[in-house]
Amino acid sequence: MHFGAGVPTVEVTDLKDDDFLLDVREDDEWQAGHAEGALHIPISDFAARYGELTGAAPQDGRVNVICRSGARSAQVTMYLVQQGIDAVNVDGGMQAWAASGRPVVAGDGRPGHVL
Repeated sequence: MHFGAGVPTVEVTDLKDDDFLLDVREDDEWQAGHAEGALHIPISDFAARYGELTGAAPQDGRVNVICRSGARSAQVTMYLVQQGIDAVNVDGGMQAWAASGRPVVAGDGRPGHVL
């Protein structure tokens, strides 16, 4: 499935529990609620912190990029694809994640919510 101009996407329901997830939302959104185990690099810091992603991402696996609704993550996904990285945009973002019943944790480890 594709979103916009050729951005590869994946449905939340197609993600496995151990799939690598990159959350590109801002700090306040992350603190309110995120997917446990996700790597957090805000889109505003992404260029400066790109090395953190390449160090953490599975060498032979896919990077699933998520934001609140899918717009910011689509931008990051296209950038990663241009760098030769197997990346997909999580369709519907954290809103779809939470709506599908997937767990959302706050920055302090308690149950969280999506801003």
